[in-house]
Amino acid sequence: MNPTLRQMRAFTALARTGSFTLAAEYLHVTQSALSGLIKELEQTLAIRVVDRSTRKIALTEVGRELYPLFAKMIDDLDGALLDIANHTQLKKGVVRIAAPQLMSCTLLPEVIAAYRLAYPDIQVRLVDCAVENVTGRVFSGEVDFGIGPERDPGAQIAAAVLFEMPFVMVFPQGHPLEGRDRLTWSDLADYPFISLQGQFTERLLSDMHSALRDVPLNPANEVTFMTTALAMVNAGLGVTVCLPYAEPLVRLYQLHMRQLYEPELTRRFLVYTRENRSLSPAAESFIAFLFKFVEAHDWTIPGVGMAAPAPL
Repeated sequence: MNPTLRQMRAFTALARTGSFTLAAEYLHVTQSALSGLIKELEQTLAIRVVDRSTRKIALTEVGRELYPLFAKMIDDLDGALLDIANHTQLKKGVVRIAAPQLMSCTLLPEVIAAYRLAYPDIQVRLVDCAVENVTGRVFSGEVDFGIGPERDPGAQIAAAVLFEMPFVMVFPQGHPLEGRDRLTWSDLADYPFISLQGQFTERLLSDMHSALRDVPLNPANEVTFMTTALAMVNAGLGVTVCLPYAEPLVRLYQLHMRQLYEPELTRRFLVYTRENRSLSPAAESFIAFLFKFVEAHDWTIPGVGMAAPAPL
């Protein structure tokens, strides 16, 4: 015995309406097609499920037993299919993102707010974490994807370039650097430099060496988070360097941001995903939205260009 879904739908509709005419209208089929499905079901089961008369129909004893079973199966299936449709039509879903602390308090809130206007039924959950933990959270499945500076992605992690930006110097209003037309990395040596701990300074020194520039980078203070560095700059304790996407926070502190030259160093940020793991429709739509947002965003930094993002 292997009744088809069409046969079960026909029987359930007939049992609910009590009429071949109404059941056929409900299923958008002809009465003869509906009658044929009921006959096929009875042939499959080798027993009658409906007693017919010229005026009405009645379920047999077997039909009365089958009706609640078939009805629940169909309702459960329709509910599951509706849930899938809501996901594919972006009427339902959850997007989980891992990103470094600075990006999580500057660029991403703006992207999430814009995305919610377009897709109000999708939940977006942001996990702010240390740079070194972004790909680990992607690999563990805690998040759908991560965003972070270029690093060795490691095994089973795929990466796509989101943007590439030049470094900028950040200093307070009224600072002596404000009147200069062009800032270089050598200018850092004249003022207390507030840097980040770990790979941030190490990679800057490596980039300087690769660019054949002997620029002394001797931080007066090394902190864990760029937000701390910006707060210290705001307090007049020195200058720092960051990337233009931090502009919302820089603007909040009413600081100045200017591109650095000699050499012109850049950083690439990537979108990290787990290889061989399909993204949900919601996650795919957010990533596509993120690339378009970054491509169209005006970073309001004179002279600061941005490379076009590579397709994911």
